[in-house]
Amino acid sequence: MRRILKILVDKRVVIIALLGGGLYYAVSQYHVSLWYALFAGVILGVVFGKVFCRWVCPMGLIMEIMMSMSPDGKIRQMYQYHKVGCPIAWISGYLNKLSFFKIKLDTGSCKNCGICDKKCYIVAMEPAKYSLYKSAMEKPGVSYTCSKCLECVVAYPNGSLTYKI
Repeated sequence: MRRILKILVDKRVVIIALLGGGLYYAVSQYHVSLWYALFAGVILGVVFGKVFCRWVCPMGLIMEIMMSMSPDGKIRQMYQYHKVGCPIAWISGYLNKLSFFKIKLDTGSCKNCGICDKKCYIVAMEPAKYSLYKSAMEKPGVSYTCSKCLECVVAYPNGSLTYKI
């Protein structure tokens, strides 16, 4: 399962290009109602958490491309701002705490190496507030802003961090 997740995360930009491009094409060419996209985003939010932004959204694809052009990571903060007017981001962000799938840490096998925090864009934006492995801090995986890119999960060397029900 971990190997499949790593393949998916490694190909996430391709996946978002296909799904986001398909969604854009369906809305623009076939006049599919945005209500269907909102409904799909809510269903995805209930099951997986806030995955729509990083795995399906056409605007998310544009932000992925922009973030890859930023060597110092300052453009990463822009990723949060484009979601201000998106009702799918609002709803699925709220559903991060309630979703079936969650990012979980096995504290028994965690070596406190901090690799997960280095990969997490939420921790990079607010390191004083969030940490995946420090117990006294908020967990980014259940925060409103986490878009479940799952970079933290696949970066963990011993599998202490998982994404499951």
